[in-house]
Amino acid sequence: MAERLRILLVEDVTDDAELALLELRRSGLHPDQRVVDSEKAFVGALREFAPDVILSDFSMPGFDGMTALTLAREICPDTPFIFVSGTIGEEFAVSAVKSGATDYVMKANLVRLPAAVERALREGRERAARRKAEGELGALRERLRSIVSTLPDVVWSAAVPSREILYVSPATYTVFGRTEKEVYENHTLWGEPIHPKDRPRIMALWQGAVTGETFEAEYRIVKPGGEIRWIQGRGRFTGDAAGNVVRIDGISRDITERREHERKLTQLSRVHAVLSGINSAIVRVHSRDELFRDACRIAVGAGEFRMAWVGVVDRESMQVKPVAWDGEVRGFFDNAPLAATATSGQSLVGQAVREKKPAVSNDIQNDPQKMTRRECLERGINSLAVLPLIVGGEAVGVLVLYAGELGFFDSEEMKLLVELAGDIAFALEHVGQEERLTYLAYYDALTGLPNRTLFHERLTQVLHAAKHGRTQVVVATGDINRFRLINDTFGRQAGDALLREFAQRLKTIWPEPEHVARISADVFAGALADVHDPGDIAYSIDKAVTAIIEAPFTVEGKELRIATTAGVAVFPADGEDADTLFRNAEAALQKAKESGERYLFYRPEMNSRVAETLLLENKLRQAIKGNQFVLHYQPKVDGRSGRVSGLEALIRWQDPETGLIPPVEFIPILEETGMILEVGQWAIRKALEDSRRWRMKDGSPPRIAVNVSPIQLRQRNFVEAVRRSVEEAGAGGCPLDLEITEGLIMRDIEENIPKLSAIREMGLQIAIDDFGTGYSSLAYLAKLPVTALKIDRSFIITMASNPQSMTIVSTIISLAHSLDLKVIAEGVDAEEQARSLRRLGCDEMQGYLFSRPVPPDKVEDLLKGNPP
Repeated sequence: MAERLRILLVEDVTDDAELALLELRRSGLHPDQRVVDSEKAFVGALREFAPDVILSDFSMPGFDGMTALTLAREICPDTPFIFVSGTIGEEFAVSAVKSGATDYVMKANLVRLPAAVERALREGRERAARRKAEGELGALRERLRSIVSTLPDVVWSAAVPSREILYVSPATYTVFGRTEKEVYENHTLWGEPIHPKDRPRIMALWQGAVTGETFEAEYRIVKPGGEIRWIQGRGRFTGDAAGNVVRIDGISRDITERREHERKLTQLSRVHAVLSGINSAIVRVHSRDELFRDACRIAVGAGEFRMAWVGVVDRESMQVKPVAWDGEVRGFFDNAPLAATATSGQSLVGQAVREKKPAVSNDIQNDPQKMTRRECLERGINSLAVLPLIVGGEAVGVLVLYAGELGFFDSEEMKLLVELAGDIAFALEHVGQEERLTYLAYYDALTGLPNRTLFHERLTQVLHAAKHGRTQVVVATGDINRFRLINDTFGRQAGDALLREFAQRLKTIWPEPEHVARISADVFAGALADVHDPGDIAYSIDKAVTAIIEAPFTVEGKELRIATTAGVAVFPADGEDADTLFRNAEAALQKAKESGERYLFYRPEMNSRVAETLLLENKLRQAIKGNQFVLHYQPKVDGRSGRVSGLEALIRWQDPETGLIPPVEFIPILEETGMILEVGQWAIRKALEDSRRWRMKDGSPPRIAVNVSPIQLRQRNFVEAVRRSVEEAGAGGCPLDLEITEGLIMRDIEENIPKLSAIREMGLQIAIDDFGTGYSSLAYLAKLPVTALKIDRSFIITMASNPQSMTIVSTIISLAHSLDLKVIAEGVDAEEQARSLRRLGCDEMQGYLFSRPVPPDKVEDLLKGNPP
């Protein structure tokens, strides 16, 4: 290493100095040297010679090595200082090193000197480089600190997982309201400003992010003065050599203004969407109600308002009546005070109507005049606006919008919303004119009923549906007898009053009020859709006409009784289109007027059929009064023992003229006229009376099943009627079963379950009749309080020849047993059927194989095992 060094020797013995230099040369070091032995010379050499290394004796007369060390550290602190001495002891050597000496070499061991010098020089260079780097780093830090101090964002560094703040920039005071000193002194202070509602989310994000690389979140803080600001925090995690996360460095930025700007843009965008949507709707709507419904729907859907409603001013009650709404409105108007929609008083609605300008509450919770505060806050509503709808200079209604945000309705939003209200009001005015024209085109101005045109359109639609459904439609036309005489006698005003009252009664009483119309002066029409037997409909028409005219009409303060005449046509027999059908109904009306009949069908055979139906109805009424109904009983036999285990009561009519009449010929009329209610209750009482009589003779008669009509089950007092019949019969133990068809139970399942449960509590059992023909849900079947399933006879009859029927029967039996229900098969007429049912585990069987229905006096023989 041919490197020229400048070595300063502090030595008072020349030979010792030469020996040291010799050892250095021997190792390849060729220094320039200067030798001094006094303090003055030493100080001068330090400044002038600027040595690379100092070699000093420890002990010299008049100038010792420790003094030289002290001076060297003051003048050139970076220059290596090595003691070369023969007198230094270990204690002094340690003290010298502590005082700044680089090393020490004993004169007796100068061979160490070159290595010590080289090491000292090397370490010196490293120290110099390190100091230079540290200086540059310090300068860089200072520059960065200067730059960071100008940033509005908080730059920070925190330890993981302790969250101890390692660094925070001065902006922490501006952003968080905490000084750097406060943050450093309280290492947990960084989390305290986070808004309580956001803190759990941010803590969870922090914990989740520790395992990743970055952290980013937007959250609210609460400054010491209570001000709430929005912050965006971003950080990157740093790990140690082992891969463990030890630190996170990040930036926190106040984004309150940005959030507010975004909020405003979002709100304006929502209002623009409402404005655009409603303007599009205005083009296509044709009615006021449709306009109002669309306005509310669009406000909630496109505008994201919590709730919206439109109210119309009622001048008589001085109330604003809600007519359309959308959103979280359930129960709102039920609970809101009436004064909240009054046009007088302090309500915002009333204020908007009176002043004809918008009324706004941007902080409902703190608004002393807000009458629906509780209802709004329960729905998360914090602000609302009431926009008057001005037509012809008057406030005819209001559009009320409810927002979840505080302060939603400021000047920019309101400017757009006022424009929106103006557009709705403009459309309302034109829709009103259009509605009036449309109304006059399709409705009778005097009575409010549809006119001939609308009736024709609706009849066409009904006929179209009937063609696809293969059902019949009845059209009836009728007029008021001697109406012209009434008009001439009492005047047209009185005649108009009569027509209005007649129309009102017709609309109220007709079975399908949407299908009635005023055709001409005193001629009205009505249609009945989905008719299966037009003959049976005669009763409905006759009943409706009677109900309309049985009470007198009031004309000019006087009571007036009227009569009517009607003509009836039936689709498709009397016409397959609306024109033909209506024309034939009018022809039937004319024929009825000429003949003096109350009403006539277009086809003569229909009149005969109607006459027969009415005659049958009268005979049935006489049958009830004359006690002509009887019960026959068909046994049910046990599937295992073959013994009689039950009876089904089957009603018959013992007509004095024609003899025993089966139920299929008279039950429909009983149901149509409502007489089934009285007959059904009689059947229950009679079955219980027979059971009691047999019990007194035999002691243990089987249970009796009675069929229940749909008309009976639909009655509100059905349960009470059954209870009364049971009590009147005095049936101890109540050995009665009710059989109800599957379709009837499932039609109103939710309403029927409580009724059937009450019946079961009386001790009665319930069987589902005709099972397999309806659409029972397994879930509902498990809920029903029934005790048995009765397989429909259609499956029993075909089970031997149809594998599908056999599968259905087997499935029903398995299903019933899994639900702990008894299974009864009806229509068992052959031994082969009985064998199959026994093999499948059927509990009871009923059919001609065992016995036809028999009168009560033959039942005792059945119970004794004797065939009838």
